[in-house]
Amino acid sequence: MPEVNASKIAALNDQARRTFTGCRTVITLGVQALDDLSGLLDKVRRFDAFTPDNDPYGEHDFGSFIHGGQTIFWKFDYYDLDITMHSPDPSDLTVTARVLTIMLADEY
Repeated sequence: MPEVNASKIAALNDQARRTFTGCRTVITLGVQALDDLSGLLDKVRRFDAFTPDNDPYGEHDFGSFIHGGQTIFWKFDYYDLDITMHSPDPSDLTVTARVLTIMLADEY
């Protein structure tokens, strides 16, 4: 198993989250039903409140914020290219399909 390269994973996650490219983006039904979806997506793109408490591995793979009175979570998962199992190396784009899920906290 390759050694985890947290800084490379964080850079890939940041790029994917800021641009919604290089990943598949899933928005739950609860998020779809909210007013101001474009404002919510902008908050996901601009999120930078990473701390040792909410990002203990330094991978920038999860975030939480309040939007319209709702707690919103976003998170990354890493799969193989067939999306049948976990990626063998999330820092390697040639073997990883990134999935960004944006959801209400109570949908987690």
